[in-house]
Amino acid sequence: MELKNKKLDENIFKQIQREVLQQWPTGKDVNFDDAVNYHKSIPAKKVFSNQLKKAKQKGDTLIQPRAGVALVNEHIQLLHYLEQQGEADLLPTTIDSYTRQNRYQEAENGIIESKNAGRSLLNGFPAINHGVELCRKVNEAVNTPVQVRHGTPDARLLAEITIAGGFTAFEGGGISYNIPYAKNVSLEKTIYDWQYVDRLIGIYEEAGVSINREPFGPLTGTLVPPCISHSVAIIESLLAAEQGVKNITVGYGQCGNLLQDVAAIRTLELLTEEYLEKYGYTDIVVTTVLHQWMGGFPQDEAKAFGVISWGAAVAALAGATKVIVKTPHEAMGVPTKEANAEGLKATKQLVTMLADQRMPLTHELENEMNIIIAETRSIVDKIFELGEGDAAVGAIRAFEAGVIDVPFAPSKYNAGEILPARDNYGAVRLLDCGNLPFSKEIIDFHREKIEERARYEKRNVSFQMVIDDIYAIGKGRLVGRPR
Repeated sequence: MELKNKKLDENIFKQIQREVLQQWPTGKDVNFDDAVNYHKSIPAKKVFSNQLKKAKQKGDTLIQPRAGVALVNEHIQLLHYLEQQGEADLLPTTIDSYTRQNRYQEAENGIIESKNAGRSLLNGFPAINHGVELCRKVNEAVNTPVQVRHGTPDARLLAEITIAGGFTAFEGGGISYNIPYAKNVSLEKTIYDWQYVDRLIGIYEEAGVSINREPFGPLTGTLVPPCISHSVAIIESLLAAEQGVKNITVGYGQCGNLLQDVAAIRTLELLTEEYLEKYGYTDIVVTTVLHQWMGGFPQDEAKAFGVISWGAAVAALAGATKVIVKTPHEAMGVPTKEANAEGLKATKQLVTMLADQRMPLTHELENEMNIIIAETRSIVDKIFELGEGDAAVGAIRAFEAGVIDVPFAPSKYNAGEILPARDNYGAVRLLDCGNLPFSKEIIDFHREKIEERARYEKRNVSFQMVIDDIYAIGKGRLVGRPR
């Protein structure tokens, strides 16, 4: 395997496909021509890419939960509830942890045990075990587009079965579903495996079937500077576009400072389109998703609704195409369907109230956008320099060199040298820039922002700031102030 950002050869793709479809018995039910015909029979209103394009044109912000249980009928009931009682615009099918790790026999055991127990004993929907026909049953049971959401480093069989099963959107990427999720899986392997996923979707596209692709924006979800998540989203978008993907949603995890979050969503769309066009991908539809607060949550439900509503307001004011919604049970584990619906309704209320409002482009917002743009360009351009013009090769070398570095990631392929902390107004800055390829001006900007906070708090700049910030939201604050 020689990794290059080049469209997979047809013969190589078919060779891999034969192996992939033999990984579990349900793979034998995948028939491409049948799947294409099935997708062409799906009503336009139930196609994910259609709804995103329409929302982008109208300036709407759509709402989408996370949800998934072990058994088909119960999963359908859950989606029905979120669609009807939760007023969701888009639906998910969140995949269980065994499937994410390609442990299909254990997922099968979970299905059997769930049937015996009369309740879900898996933390998601084991789509591979259920197979093509039952996936179609799920999609046919609702009136809203459904996306596969997961966290799988090797998602090739999952993509084959769920897309043949009628799902019209597929989340993840070779970087974003490796570095934050796995410890020992190499980037070469996951980028190559995700080239297969993207090529599969490209082949569907060439047959007239549009499948939305969404790189996972929040990464570790904890104090991730916008330039880091932007850089990953841009690279994964370029890798997907090369394989023929035409509809891409790039994401960002809410950090908490309104100005920075609005600037992040707006620059994410701008920069992704800029780099796609720069490298010759001129026919890609780019939309954005804001993930509501991904860090620690208050256990008190009323306080949790405050966090949820703040995320909803940010999505609307930023003009995000969609928002991934949290629940008031976030601190307690897997939510009930009622709690999930309540998070959706709270978000819908905010998004609807703010539908006619956008954050105006003030001097402060423009400055924040400019710093994010400068930081992101410095990283992405360095990636291409390291890869001698190749985004896939450059991504591998950039992680090795710490040129791109995800805070708090478990992967041994991540340098882990940058140290984020909040400035005095809650924006995520860098206490230590590690090996990020920043100019002296950008490094000085970050140092001054952190020192300004230290002066205000009458303490020295230290790692304690990072610790305080991680636990702050659970204590009702954004910035982790000393007692």
